[in-house]
Amino acid sequence: MLIVGLGNPGAQYEWTRHNLGFMLIDLLAREAGREVKREECRALVGRAEIEGRTIELVKPQTYMNLSGEAVACLLRKSEELTAKDVIVICDDLALPFGTIRLRPKGSSGGHNGLKSLIAQLKTEEFIRLRIGIQPDHPLADAKRYVLERFPQGTRAEVEQVLQRSADALRAVLRDGIDKAMATYNQ
Repeated sequence: MLIVGLGNPGAQYEWTRHNLGFMLIDLLAREAGREVKREECRALVGRAEIEGRTIELVKPQTYMNLSGEAVACLLRKSEELTAKDVIVICDDLALPFGTIRLRPKGSSGGHNGLKSLIAQLKTEEFIRLRIGIQPDHPLADAKRYVLERFPQGTRAEVEQVLQRSADALRAVLRDGIDKAMATYNQ
């Protein structure tokens, strides 16, 4: 199984809204006592045991809009894995901040990272966990907003959202997508 966090590489993107996928991968790795640092297929990869399963934690280094290239390469190299063995984590501007939405499949919803995955994998049939970043005010520039860092005063709240998201992913692995959706989708 691959758990893929979407984001952008580089220090300038740390703690940005668009990097929630990377942030959650880092949290899962820390909790498993592992690191995500092996370079493979233009991604950083780390193996971890989560809920009794061997998982490859993945952070594509291709930038958000080309994330599918790294994931497709990893799947091609595996004799056992298919797109149905992938869980993708991304931010979602259409969901209120902190909302978690699990889905077994679906469209990109306008998210460029998901568009890339769907195009490269030639299917929408992979699990996704979307984490809401929508502000409580109208946006003049969505691209700028997603690439801004979370305000310092919201970091504790972001950590709580990440922890709840990690719990949701563990529930998917332990109980299956349907039960996890019933518990975590708000």
